[in-house]
Amino acid sequence: MGDLGTAQFSAVVVVLLLVLFYGGTFLISTRIGKKEENADGYMTAGNNIGFGISAASMTATWIWASSMYASATSGYTYGISGPIHYGLWGALMILFIYPFGKRIRQVAPRAHTLAEVMFARHGRSSQLMLAGSNVVGSIISLMSNFIAGGVLISMLSPFTFIQGVFCVAGGVLLYTLWSGFRASVLTDFVQVVAMLGAVAVIVPVIFFAAGFPAAFETGAANLTPEQGNFFSSEAFLGQGAPYIAAVLAYAIGNQTIAQRLFAVREDLIKPTFVTATVGYGAMVIGVGMLGVLALYLGFEPTGGDLNNLIPEMAATYLPTVLLAVFFIMIIGALSSTSDSDLSALSSIAMADIYGQNISTKADANPRTMLLVGRITMVVATAIAIAFASLQLNILDLLVFVGALWGALVFPVLASFYWDKVTNKAFTVSVIAALALFIPVRFSLVPMSGPFGLLVEVLSVVGIGVVLGLMVFGFLGLRVARVVGVVAALASAPFVFGFLRDYATLSASLVAYAVSTIVCFAMSIGNKERFDFAVIQDVTGDFDEDPADVVREAETALDETDSDLAKEA
Repeated sequence: MGDLGTAQFSAVVVVLLLVLFYGGTFLISTRIGKKEENADGYMTAGNNIGFGISAASMTATWIWASSMYASATSGYTYGISGPIHYGLWGALMILFIYPFGKRIRQVAPRAHTLAEVMFARHGRSSQLMLAGSNVVGSIISLMSNFIAGGVLISMLSPFTFIQGVFCVAGGVLLYTLWSGFRASVLTDFVQVVAMLGAVAVIVPVIFFAAGFPAAFETGAANLTPEQGNFFSSEAFLGQGAPYIAAVLAYAIGNQTIAQRLFAVREDLIKPTFVTATVGYGAMVIGVGMLGVLALYLGFEPTGGDLNNLIPEMAATYLPTVLLAVFFIMIIGALSSTSDSDLSALSSIAMADIYGQNISTKADANPRTMLLVGRITMVVATAIAIAFASLQLNILDLLVFVGALWGALVFPVLASFYWDKVTNKAFTVSVIAALALFIPVRFSLVPMSGPFGLLVEVLSVVGIGVVLGLMVFGFLGLRVARVVGVVAALASAPFVFGFLRDYATLSASLVAYAVSTIVCFAMSIGNKERFDFAVIQDVTGDFDEDPADVVREAETALDETDSDLAKEA
C-alpha cells in the first residue's frame, strides 16, 4: 500500500481477492448444480423459494454497485437530501411491487417472464416489446456494473480499467453459467449478508477518519444554498421526482424483479418485499452519505468523474484491511445484480424467443432451451464489455432506463386487471409514448411555444398517473382515481412555465401520461372481454415431470371411472 491519497493493492493481492470471491461463489454454484439440468429450474428455481433466500436475493438485486455509486453522486451533487431522495424512493418502490406482484402470481402462478404473460394476454407484439425493453435494460445494467468494477479495480491496483472489466465479467459469468437463476439467488444470500456487514463498519470508519463531525462545520462553505437545504427543490426536481417515476417503472418492467416474483413462494411475497425495502434503504442511504461527506470536505474526484468518488474516498480514508473489505463489498454488490441480469436475459431468450416464437411451448426442447440460455449469457457479457469501454455516467443511465420503462407501466398493469385492454392498444400506446419521450428527454425539439405547453400538460397528467398507480395497488381503483385527479390539479399551478426546464423529469412524466391516455382511449370501447384463466393454460412449465404426467393420467382415469359409474 502507498500513502492514503494513492493507496493501491498489488496485482497479486487483487487477484487473490477476486479468486477468493469468485472462487467461493463458483463453489457454491457447483454444489447446487444438477447433472440433468432442468430448464424451468434454471429460470425460476421451481417457483418455491423460501423467505430468507428470496428476501436476500431481492435486496441484493436492487442493491448494485451502480446504486451505491449513484447514491453517492446524488449526495455530492445535491447535498444531504440527495441520498435520501435516491435511497428512500428506491426502497419504497420495492414495497409498492408486492400488491401488484400478488395479482401477477394469481393470474400466472408458474410463468417465467412478464413478457411470456403478455404473450398469453395479448400476443407476440406486446411480448416482444416488453422482452426487447428488458434486453436493452439488462445490457445497460450489466454495462453499468462492469464500469463500476473496472473503475474500482483500476483505481486500487496496477490493472487497467478494461482489465478490471474483464475480471468482473469473467467472474460473474463463471458461476452464473453453471446453474442460472438458482446460482444467482443462492449467491445473493451470501453476498447481501457480507454487504450489510461491510457497510455497517466501513461507512462510520470513513466518517470518523475524515474528521466527523467537525468536517460538517468547517466544510459548510463548500456548499451552495441549495446543497445545504435539506428541502431543496433543486434536489427534488433533479433527483427525487425523476427517480420516483424511474424506479416505479423499474419495479413493474424489470425482468430481474419479475423473475424473483415468480420464484418466491406465493404466500411469502409480502414479507419478502417488505424486508428488501428496509435492507435496501439502509444500505444505499448509508453509502450515499459518503458523497455528502466528500462535498463538505471539498473532495475532488480524479478528472471530475463522479464514478471515481466512492473508490477514492475509500482509498483515502480506509486502512488496508478495511479497504480489502470495501473492495469485496463493491465486487459483491455489482456481481449480485450482474448475475441477475444474466439470468433475466437467459430466461427471456429461453422462454420468449425460443420457447414461444422459434418453437412452441408444447414442442420446445428443454435441453435446447438450456443451450440457448447459456449462449445468451456469453453473448450478453461480450456486448456489455464492449459498451462498458465508453464509461458513461451511471446515474444518467439509471434514470434513462427507468424513464424509458415508464412507457410500459400502465399498459402492463392494466393488462393484469382490466379485461378490455387489447394487443393493439398496448402496442400503439407504448410506441406513442416513446415517440414523445425521446425528443423531450434529449431536447431534440425546443421546449417553447405550443410544444412546451403540450409537454407540461402531459406532465400534469403524468403526475396523476404515477401517484394514482402507487395508491391503486394498496387501496383500489376508487381511491386511486381520487388521488390521481387531486395530485394532477394540485401540481398544475407549479408545473406550467416551469417544468419544461427539467428534461429528465418531464420526459418520464410524458411517457407515463401518453401511454395511459392512448391505452385507455383505445381499450374503453372494446366489447370483447378477456378470460384471465387463459393465462394459466398458456404459461407454465416447459419441463414435464414424468411423475406429474402419471398423476394427471391417474386423475383422468379416476374421473372417467366415476362418470361411468354414475351413468350405470
